[in-house]
Amino acid sequence: MNKKNCIACGKELKGRSDKRFCDQHCKSTYHYRRSLEEAPRFYNKVDNQLKLNRKILKQYNKAGKATVRASLIKEDGFDSNFFTHYWKNNKGDVYLFVYEFGFLKKQEHNIEKYVLIKWQDYMEK
Repeated sequence: MNKKNCIACGKELKGRSDKRFCDQHCKSTYHYRRSLEEAPRFYNKVDNQLKLNRKILKQYNKAGKATVRASLIKEDGFDSNFFTHYWKNNKGDVYLFVYEFGFLKKQEHNIEKYVLIKWQDYMEK
């Protein structure tokens, strides 16, 4: 009879013949280590960027509306290509949103800026 060992810790396995791990902790540890070795999945990259964008927009928009230089928030890692939805106002301006925080790219005196807003109930119509 062949003795099999846990593929995570190396301990001798007891029980079923197709058993690969000695306990749930070893199984979890093994799969976690494997996930670190793999290239990040597309979903993770997008999700991480959305979380970072939201954090940055929230940080610069404490009052509900603000204007900030694009270079300033880009230095913090903001990427305007990642957003969750949009809203178009009566003037035709399209605000891109990262969850409840929105932004609109503007050019003022040859300086790229973002107008930052927070989602309001009236925007749902």
